[in-house]
Amino acid sequence: MFEKIVSAMSQYEVILEPDEDKPEWWAGAPSVVRADDGAFYMAARMREGRSPRGRRGYEIRILRSADGHHFEPIRHILREDAGVPVFERPALVRDPATGKYKLYGCSGLERGWVILKFEDAADPSTFDPRSARPVLAAEYPDDEFVHVTGYKDPVVLWSEGRWHMFVIGTDRVERPYHFVSEDGESWKPAATGPIMENAGWHNFFTRPASVIPMTVGYLFVYEGSNLGWRDPVYNIATGLAYSPDLTTFIDLTPQEPLLKSTTPGDYHTFRYSHWMVVGDQVFVYFEAARPNNTNEIRLATFPAGWTHPAPPA
Repeated sequence: MFEKIVSAMSQYEVILEPDEDKPEWWAGAPSVVRADDGAFYMAARMREGRSPRGRRGYEIRILRSADGHHFEPIRHILREDAGVPVFERPALVRDPATGKYKLYGCSGLERGWVILKFEDAADPSTFDPRSARPVLAAEYPDDEFVHVTGYKDPVVLWSEGRWHMFVIGTDRVERPYHFVSEDGESWKPAATGPIMENAGWHNFFTRPASVIPMTVGYLFVYEGSNLGWRDPVYNIATGLAYSPDLTTFIDLTPQEPLLKSTTPGDYHTFRYSHWMVVGDQVFVYFEAARPNNTNEIRLATFPAGWTHPAPPA
């Protein structure tokens, strides 16, 4: 199965390019949801190369597509309009109870990264930038011990009667954390610490990317980097884990990453991927490095049956 997925990911199409074809300009961090009429809506983070690192995400761009392949922008949410210094990965989901869309984001504020939420909207083109407010922030004492100092890059889904949010918890490295909510507004920890360890090839960063419900359990897509890689803060690759219940997570690719960018260059970045079942196919939207140190959003697909193997014994 893994070899087939790797091969399929090399047969990609470009969905969104950066606004300028210059190093450090990126289009990425896609989050995609479908409407009742079959339309696809994508939230993406646009990044410029002029500001200091950590302050370059300037826009959450909302796009629409009839077929999941050809997208057109319908909303531009600028960091200035939301009153924040930066944006990183957004999460766009639909509330099964109300039918409205929820948009989460994140920003680095004075005391670290926080998860933001915008007011729910009946149509993704109408999100109000001024409604952004923190819904998850780190609470840590000034006692000189290492604590989580912020949360960023939300991955949100509705499963088993409640909302789940997987985020990057930042201290001196990055680790994946899991929170749950009844209403998508107030969040509480689902576990007392990180859900996966920084180990093996992902011994520097380990971060959540996407979750796919399977016949039994969940395919948990994660990403990470290695201390020995060039610029491991941004040189990110992707692996897979299995979870029977969103409580236990079994690393299926502990020795080496499954997916890297297939284009040559200084970076092999394959990150911020969003995996979703569309009919009998899995659509994988992902941010990948191009040869000139820019990043773009790509789409590759493979048969949905490949994600439904027997769970690990």
